[in-house]
Amino acid sequence: MNLKKLRIVVDEREKKSGIPDLLKEIGINLEIKTLPIGDYIVAPETVVERKTISDLISSIFDGRLFDQCNRLKEHYQFPILLIEGDISEIEKLTENPFVFYGAISSIVIDFKIPVIPTPSASHTSKLLISMCSRKDIANGPFIKKIRKSNDLQKQQLSVLCSLPGVGEKTAIRMLEKFGTPLNILNSSVTELSKVGGLGEARAKSIKKILKVQSKYLKKINQKTLHDT
Repeated sequence: MNLKKLRIVVDEREKKSGIPDLLKEIGINLEIKTLPIGDYIVAPETVVERKTISDLISSIFDGRLFDQCNRLKEHYQFPILLIEGDISEIEKLTENPFVFYGAISSIVIDFKIPVIPTPSASHTSKLLISMCSRKDIANGPFIKKIRKSNDLQKQQLSVLCSLPGVGEKTAIRMLEKFGTPLNILNSSVTELSKVGGLGEARAKSIKKILKVQSKYLKKINQKTLHDT
């Protein structure tokens, strides 16, 4: 493997992860850019979105994850989600691990995006090199001109797909019944359970996620009280 011939385009926000420095030490040619989608372009149609466990959990709850998946699929033939860190951390970051695994299931099954776990930045760098060194990639990666998505319908689907047990087809049925995401979130368990493919158990799970007070809010409140 001639490392000097390998080239990876890296999003500049990845500098703090330490991975670009590891790649440089090994001898990979790096291009640091501001990427509109993904974190590492390792081939013309292969982009890698890297997330730590905590970032993944946050992106599930704020709706970023599924919007990112939509855009990855829209612009690249072979998008990959790389999860870096100790999976057992999810027990500390969320009271309901099924939210995490539900999101992963949706990414793999609904979006058909491979999910690859790595334990550390060192292993992540090795995986990126392995992807970049595959045969038939003589021309190396390139950057696409990608406009920010302003499709309101896709954004609505992304928000709904962040809910446990909700894939794109179910999200569409929810919108067909209730009209807007706000109406869906404000609906009762009984009303939600009538959506095709959802059922009472999933409806209860969704309402629980929406109603249970976040431990992050508790931390903020405690800090505020302590400061005062």
